[in-house]
Amino acid sequence: MNFERKSGVLLHISSLPDSFGIGTIGKNAYKFVDWLHESSQKLWQILPIGPTGYGDSPYASFSTFAGNPLFVDLDNLVEKGWASKKDIVSPDYIKKDGNVDFSAVVWWKTPVLTKCALYFMKNASLEDKSDYNSFCDDNINWINEYALFMSIKLFYDEKAKNEKVNSSVWNLYWPKELASHNEDALTEWKKSHEESIEVVKIIQFFFDYQWKRLKKYANEKGIQLIGDIPIFVASDSSDVWSNQKLFQLDENGRPYCVSGVPPDYFSAEGQLWGNPLYDWNSMKKDNYSWWISRIKRIFELTDCLRIDHFRGFEAYWSVLSSEKTAMNGKWVSGPGIDLFNTIKSSLGDLPIIAEDLGLITESVRKLREDAGFPGMKVLQFAFSPEEAKSNGMVNCFLPHQYENSDCVVYTGTHDNETLQGWLSNTSDEQLELIASYVEGKRISLAEAKKSVKNKKLGKKLIQIAFSSTAKYVIIPMQDVLCLGNESRMNIPSTANSNWSWRMGKNDLKKSNAEMLSFYSKMYGRS
Repeated sequence: MNFERKSGVLLHISSLPDSFGIGTIGKNAYKFVDWLHESSQKLWQILPIGPTGYGDSPYASFSTFAGNPLFVDLDNLVEKGWASKKDIVSPDYIKKDGNVDFSAVVWWKTPVLTKCALYFMKNASLEDKSDYNSFCDDNINWINEYALFMSIKLFYDEKAKNEKVNSSVWNLYWPKELASHNEDALTEWKKSHEESIEVVKIIQFFFDYQWKRLKKYANEKGIQLIGDIPIFVASDSSDVWSNQKLFQLDENGRPYCVSGVPPDYFSAEGQLWGNPLYDWNSMKKDNYSWWISRIKRIFELTDCLRIDHFRGFEAYWSVLSSEKTAMNGKWVSGPGIDLFNTIKSSLGDLPIIAEDLGLITESVRKLREDAGFPGMKVLQFAFSPEEAKSNGMVNCFLPHQYENSDCVVYTGTHDNETLQGWLSNTSDEQLELIASYVEGKRISLAEAKKSVKNKKLGKKLIQIAFSSTAKYVIIPMQDVLCLGNESRMNIPSTANSNWSWRMGKNDLKKSNAEMLSFYSKMYGRS
């Protein structure tokens, strides 16, 4: 796929400002598109947009096909005549500013959305109900299973809570006949829970309508949306529950091996992610139809796609589910180029970015090149001695070491410190090196520290990214705003206080728009 030279900003929907509790796909999403347009940016990258579960991670969703109900804009539902204004009033503890308090937002917004869906059932026009039915027909390959899963899940979540049971995951708590996806049991459930199933589907219709309207607006402004999906899906998801034969599960639907990454210089114990692993042989026999449907769906919602942990398609780290760390795993071959050739044969040549960070071998590089996907370069890794050692003393993240333009450069990702936070915490030796590199001359430590304090060094690194040969440059919004680690999105291997950062309502500054516009025009990205 031929990527044109462009630039853009990474900002998740939840981080949008000035809406009750959490960012939404309402008016402030449109304001952000306008600001990107004013900034001469052509790309808006987001994190995965599925409904989030425990830990609130967008990389652990109840469905890889569904949208996050928390992103639905309630005011727009009232404007459309799909909800009553009296039903969307927020309590005092739900604020329009400050970071996301996920537990409070879920507690308040979930029943509100249910009221809105019930209102839609009774009051929507015939035309709107026809559009809803068309949405269900167009998405029949996932919407019915997802709605059924969520109906059962909500019932047993409440039951587990009343019984003070720690886990209500489907393969640990649900009755055997429901957990095993027994058709007779599911038919009975549908008969007795018709309304709760319909509510889930209507809320997805709300999301789909609002999202596609926003995408159309962004595209008309010349801005493309870059979506994101993790390679693996969550165990507690409709994806695994309704497709158990496609995963490495035992007779009770529980994974006997799980995902992770081995120990490296970032983590002595590796990272034990715990996702169920795919049964690639079963997927191949089915001609990878689940993957084709997954990719097709995300390209209905976005214009480009980043796939997280791309190296897992060449070989993935398999760990017995009984292990407490990822240390005692083993590499197992993935589907390789066969998967991507099959996807391409079905869907055509798609703009996909491969997240090729971590332990990357020659065979992984060859797979990415054979697939025709650009990889990622992260400037925060560009000055790391460990990174240089792992690549034969050549740091491939330094802009002058890029082998070609077939890559996407980031100052940092959702898992990194913010650029300002990283510069504030780096060693004196490395700080001198960074400052000297961007200035093109030897810079003293005192000068470098001053440049960090006055936030000039971070902006210099942004300029370096724009000037690089990389086809795309993507800057996290926190780095555009020169924010410290108090605004960090995620700290890997931790469960608390992640994913909650939000912009302030006055953060879309004209000065930053002018800076990005100048860099884009100066370096041929506009």
